Order: sequence, then C-alpha cells, then structure tokens
Amino acid sequence: MKDTHKHKGMRNKLTEVVAAKGIKDSKVLAAIKKIPRHLFMDSSFEDHAYQDKAFPIAADQTISQPYTVAFQTELLDVSPGDKILEIGTGSGYQTAVLLEMGAAVYSIERQKELFKKTNIFLPKLGYRPKRLIFGDGYKGLPNEAPFDGIIVTAGAPFVPKPLLAQLKVGGKLVIPVGQNEQVMTLFTRTSEKEFEKKELGQFRFVPLLGDKN
Repeated sequence: MKDTHKHKGMRNKLTEVVAAKGIKDSKVLAAIKKIPRHLFMDSSFEDHAYQDKAFPIAADQTISQPYTVAFQTELLDVSPGDKILEIGTGSGYQTAVLLEMGAAVYSIERQKELFKKTNIFLPKLGYRPKRLIFGDGYKGLPNEAPFDGIIVTAGAPFVPKPLLAQLKVGGKLVIPVGQNEQVMTLFTRTSEKEFEKKELGQFRFVPLLGDKN
C-alpha cells in the first residue's frame, strides 16, 4: 500500500491530461490528483494506473478511464454533503472521487467478488461510504431516497425508472445509455413530474447487470 513521490508525479501528469481534455471542475481535478489509483489495480499493472485509459479488474469488469470518471463526476456537480447514489461500485475508484469531494455516498455492486473486495479495501485507504450494498442497481435504493445525484458506471440498455424516481427535484442522474456503445446522458429533475435531458457524446462501458448472482 505504498504511495511514492513517483506515483504523485504521475498523478500530477494525469490530472494535466484530464484537464487538457476539458475537465474544469477544480474539485474533480483535485480528487484525481490526490487518489492513489495504482492501489485500486493489481500491483503488476501499476504502470498502467496513471495512463488515461480503462483497465480490466476482477469479475470481467473494468476500472474506468480517469477522463470518463472525471467527466461523469463533473456532470453531477457535487457539493459537500450531497447525497449521491452510485450504481456499480467496481474497484471503488469512482466512489473515492465522490468521497474526496465531500459527498455522502451510497454505492451498489452486483458482483459478489468485487463487493467483498471493495468493502474491505476502501476503509483501508480511509474512504468510508455511508453504505456499500450488494444488490441490483436497476432498483436503486428507495429506502434512502431522494438523492441529490445518481451516477451509473456501467452501460444501461435503457434508463431505469426507479432511478429517475429517486432523484430530488433539482437532482441529476448521469447514465451511459445504449447497448454496444453508450451515449452519456444527463437527466435533471426540474419538478415532481418533469426531467430535462441532455446527451453528451459517446462512450464505451461494460454492461449494467440486472438481478444479483
């Protein structure tokens, strides 16, 4: 669990790369600069940790490209104390970014192997989500709703209605929608029954899985 000067230097460069691609939110950039991404990956792949690309992790999942994490997080427009629901905990890297920004994070993971691993790993780094849940992300977390923001970190073939229903008025859902390629989509709840929708370019994610194994 070492984080060296070399790692910090690589993170500084990664942060510059992400900023050059258009990320402006200083809180997001500060989180990328601070979080030791190499610790979220198998140690033999440490050299890949600070390249701006996705990388395979356990259970046929990936740790998202840093730019994608930053892009989704910037769209959420997180303020300290915001209640955020994350669908797809994965390695916990996105969770750490949200926690670093002061959010109260509830995160759902459907893969048992990843859920167990991340549940032990995040607190070791000092990251403590409000709750990590092993369950079906399509259903959201109705007993903790409403949320200021919901972030989906896997490709959804459609927009799950429970997620829209669990947003506060003024809350945002950031979700990649599509089968093989996804369109990053931002929904903002403007009233009890109305949502504003924006589409923000194409991305590739692993699929969002349904019922838990």
